[in-house]
Amino acid sequence: MNLDVLRHSCSHVMAEAVKELWPQTKLAIGPAIEDGFYYDFDKQAPFTDADLLAIEKIMQKIIARDDPFLREELDKIKAIGLFKKLNEDYKVQLIEALPNQAISIYKTGKVFLDLCRGPHIKSTGQIKAFKLLSVAGAYWHGIETNPMLQRIYGTCFETQKELDEYLKNLEEVKLRDHRKLGPALEFFDIYHEEAGAGLVFYHPKGALLRTIIEDYEKKEHLKRGYDMVITPHIMDVGLWKTSGHYDYYRENMYFLNIGDDKPAKNIGGPAQNRGGEFVLRPMNCPGHILIYKSKTRSYKDLPIRLFELGTVYRREKAGVLHGLLRVRGFTQDDAHIFCLPEQLSQEIKAIIDFVFDTMKVFGFDTVGIELSTRPEKSIGSDEDWQRATEALEAALKEKGLKYDVNVGDGAFYGPKIDIKLKDALKRTWQCATIQCDFALPKRFNLAYIDDAGKERQPIMLHRVLLGSLERFIGALIEHYKGELPLWLSPTQVLLIPIKETVLVYAQGVKTKLESHNIRVDMDLRNETLDKKIRNAEINKIPYCLILGDREVKQQQVSVRKKGSGDQGAVVLEEFIGNLINQIQEHK
Repeated sequence: MNLDVLRHSCSHVMAEAVKELWPQTKLAIGPAIEDGFYYDFDKQAPFTDADLLAIEKIMQKIIARDDPFLREELDKIKAIGLFKKLNEDYKVQLIEALPNQAISIYKTGKVFLDLCRGPHIKSTGQIKAFKLLSVAGAYWHGIETNPMLQRIYGTCFETQKELDEYLKNLEEVKLRDHRKLGPALEFFDIYHEEAGAGLVFYHPKGALLRTIIEDYEKKEHLKRGYDMVITPHIMDVGLWKTSGHYDYYRENMYFLNIGDDKPAKNIGGPAQNRGGEFVLRPMNCPGHILIYKSKTRSYKDLPIRLFELGTVYRREKAGVLHGLLRVRGFTQDDAHIFCLPEQLSQEIKAIIDFVFDTMKVFGFDTVGIELSTRPEKSIGSDEDWQRATEALEAALKEKGLKYDVNVGDGAFYGPKIDIKLKDALKRTWQCATIQCDFALPKRFNLAYIDDAGKERQPIMLHRVLLGSLERFIGALIEHYKGELPLWLSPTQVLLIPIKETVLVYAQGVKTKLESHNIRVDMDLRNETLDKKIRNAEINKIPYCLILGDREVKQQQVSVRKKGSGDQGAVVLEEFIGNLINQIQEHK
């Protein structure tokens, strides 16, 4: 049985149950989604947990009746008249937007019918295992100026066993939710009403975690021939008109009207401000392009690989903001490679290798690759798109990698490879992207001098490895359930002196650990040993060192490892050597 069809049919049964309980409720849409289904309703009073249970009971009755799904076709005018009579305003809007063709509806039971193109299962009795999960708000058509609807999420499987496994996994997902773990571990918060939604505030521990990730990335990029750059956060609107973002990405951009009509003085070059309107950058690529253009380039200089941990700002709708996974300000590990045509294949393959190596270090498996082709709204010639797509596809084939083609989902300036990750719960995450671009070099008149002294246009690759650092940190927290590997933990070792008489020894241990760049803290609170150990467990600190008179006398440390308990007493140098080995191996 097709799972999407089963789930979509279950959403119809849910809508029928809602209409039976609250006849005045208006129906919007109810599609199948990746893990289940939802249906949007216009109901005056909010749905409660008790309401969901009541809906489930009615659904069970509908399923027990084994009502058939009956398809009927109406012409557009009759369909509009029918749904107007039923006071289903949202259905009328949907039909009015359809072309003049036969409109299909599906009926179940004695009175329920719904606008739907289908298909559906044969009858309601084929639904064996379902569960309603939650309620959320959703704007009609996702537009903030439209009415706010109530969205009920549910899921459905062919067997009760599959449903039970999914629900068990869902409970584990809740325990790993970075939106709860992150603030609890004092990594970050994003809910300051005074500042606005979708903006991240990193606390000291979270800022340290992010710095560790950034330092690793900087080192690896320098090893692989990238040059570090830093570009401005705001740039003249004209730059974004040249790049095409103004026309193709405008709805996601923030505009700043500084109101300075006078050109700013620019020592060593022409005035750049052409009217006082600036853009808070949504992308880093135009800034890197200007650095490339800053001087004449020879074919001997290429490839040029420019890397920036660049913070960007995107005007996301409030309804789609979600913890660190969807925010309005985030930092990308962004790079742009300017290369010769004959270098293109090798550069793409090198990026793929870089992605795989990086994800292995952070403990993720790569599970899927998609090649996304030209979208409907795009720039550039058909020939350039074909060349770019063929280059990406050839690199994947040469490396023997399996991939799916995602038709029409490329960037507006070029096709792309998306590499997906799998976490501990077998969920997929989209992080790394490689985009091949012939269009922007042409729009910005980029050039290099070839071996014959003629100007040629370079090819440009856009790429990220982790993608958004915010999103990646959210994924890390959920993957590890907050229990980060030793090398990533903001606090790697917690010292717990048992009494004041050992404080001098404890300070010496701390100094010795810090001299080896081990991140260490000391718990000097007036609490019991058990409470201090428990606090370390809650804060997910990898190692605790218990220090008492015996440890001072024997010049040792008693080691507790998170999740494994007491490891016994060892000489400090031995403990440090073990930690250094783990850190170097990214464990």
